[in-house]
Amino acid sequence: MMKAVVGFITGIVFVGIAGWNMADVMMLREIQSPYGVEETAARIQRNIQSLSANGWTLSGLRNPAKAIAKSGSNVPPVLLVEACSTKYSGPILGEDKTRILSILMPCTITVYKKDDGKTYIGLMNAGLMGKMFGVGDIMAQVAKDQVIFTTFDPKKPAPPLIKIKPGGGGAGGKSADGC
Repeated sequence: MMKAVVGFITGIVFVGIAGWNMADVMMLREIQSPYGVEETAARIQRNIQSLSANGWTLSGLRNPAKAIAKSGSNVPPVLLVEACSTKYSGPILGEDKTRILSILMPCTITVYKKDDGKTYIGLMNAGLMGKMFGVGDIMAQVAKDQVIFTTFDPKKPAPPLIKIKPGGGGAGGKSADGC
């Protein structure tokens, strides 16, 4: 009996340690892009705009590398593409128990270059995060849309990068209000 209890406790500890060590890999996704930072961000923006039927609008484009350069340091290029869908954010913001999830809004997709010279896309694992916070059905839909955001048609020419100040809106000059 004692061996069973010790084995059970050891198993729980092992799973807890493994979960802790793998949390970043599970909560965040990284995809290599075949394009440069600006072209990747522009293609993501176009894909977000293609999902306006799901309430998606662009709400900002941030360049944290530029701010760091102003302070006298340099980092490889980084762009943060911000988007929001009122279809998905509305139900989350409408409930007291889930309103704290507004900290994750707008949906931010990061595009960055690593020291290997390649461009990467970083995303929150929306499906897993939704399950963890009790909004799995909504975030499962966000996860499906994220796949579309990051699927590129190489036959289509690169669109121009839309330089939107965060909170300044993006859908044809309409304010997205940062969602």
